[in-house]
Amino acid sequence: MTRKYDVLVVGGGNAALCAAISARRSGSSVLVLEAAPKFYRGGNTRHTRNMRCAHDAATEILSGPYTEEEFWEDLLRVTGGQTDEELARFMIRESKEILNWIVEQGVRWQPSLGGTLSLGRTNSFFLGGGRAMLNALYLTAERLGVDVLYDAEVVDMDIRHGTFFSATVAYGGQRHEVRASSLVAAAGGFEANIEWLKQYWGDVAENFLIRGTPYNRGSMLKMLLDKGVQQIGDPTQCHAVAIDARAPKFDGGIITRLDCVVFGIVVNKNAERFYDEGEDIWPKRYAIWGRLVAAQPDQIAYIIFDGPSLELFMPSLYPPVKADTIQELAGKLGLDPQALEKTVETFNQAVRPGTFDHTILDDCRTEGLTPPKTHWARKIQTAPFYAYPVRPGITFTYLGTRVNKEARMIMANGQPSANMFAAGEIMAGNVLGKGYAAGIGMTIGSVFGRIAGREAAKNARN
Repeated sequence: MTRKYDVLVVGGGNAALCAAISARRSGSSVLVLEAAPKFYRGGNTRHTRNMRCAHDAATEILSGPYTEEEFWEDLLRVTGGQTDEELARFMIRESKEILNWIVEQGVRWQPSLGGTLSLGRTNSFFLGGGRAMLNALYLTAERLGVDVLYDAEVVDMDIRHGTFFSATVAYGGQRHEVRASSLVAAAGGFEANIEWLKQYWGDVAENFLIRGTPYNRGSMLKMLLDKGVQQIGDPTQCHAVAIDARAPKFDGGIITRLDCVVFGIVVNKNAERFYDEGEDIWPKRYAIWGRLVAAQPDQIAYIIFDGPSLELFMPSLYPPVKADTIQELAGKLGLDPQALEKTVETFNQAVRPGTFDHTILDDCRTEGLTPPKTHWARKIQTAPFYAYPVRPGITFTYLGTRVNKEARMIMANGQPSANMFAAGEIMAGNVLGKGYAAGIGMTIGSVFGRIAGREAAKNARN
């Protein structure tokens, strides 16, 4: 670690590797510092499955076109307008090149998927999932001559007047000073730092489950903000989904997610419904349910459905709770049997007949019910009855560093940094003010990672 690198990349996931490869292909010497051990390398990329990119026509892996304007409208809908429009539209435009660029880096796609995900037209799925995608990027980076160190945590940085000079790295039981001409920060959010979450959420954060790596503690983000980088994003906003309450505290990943909300009703510990389960197509609405459950007593909820719905969705790692009656189901869940039975009966009475089709916004709805279920409403009446307990599963946080189109960090005084760039979840708040749509996190990482690496290399040459 005595040499001076052109580009230092801090982080080890998709954004970091795209930056490292991009910088190396631009002729720069590159060092990647991954705080996690090699087995756990890659942050949340390990658990991903797909990426959302704009494209003008169907391909071998996508069933139809997904225009820039449609992508923008989807992003606008889920964020409620809380996004930097110029930067978001720029990202969407750049995403069109990523579909081919990422393949050039060794990543492979699989044919489009059907089912409840409804993503065959909009999202490309990685052959082998996120771990295979990550392995391909590491293999390419190493073949190009990128140096990678694991168990290497940045514990301090020398940043003066918006310029990065060096990083202090804890590695091999010692502290080392690493110098570089440019810095790319791609070290994720702070979702695994429960104490930091509690500063904004209070003690309820103790009941949150963290879907990904326990290593995303936000230390890099905190250092950058403390050293004068401009902050962006609401610290309480995050990608948070309802996951199986029996999942481990950390790193449960995709197999603990539940996609069955639209097929039943969701009740809290008082056996009361609290939100419209049929509000929108699932990939555009699944990531609101973590926050919704977080707002309920004890941060726990239960998805209730019946026999006909059991095989309509991808199951969790854990089997559903099963019973022959609603009262028996309530007893197994620790809910008031009469209260749950009344909630189900009231819901059933409000259901109006329609043609059920989970792939579109169908006409199966309720009337005179608060909250309503606006689509996919079917009576819960055919035994056996099932339930999944769910808790908030935090994927990543949106508090981050402000950047421009060059992925260059903006300092608190409004001036761009001389040589610091950011990509991935550490700057996702520029695009995601709130809400989420499936695959956008990988889009942010790939697009801004590629740009950050290129611009960092250009900066180093100059």
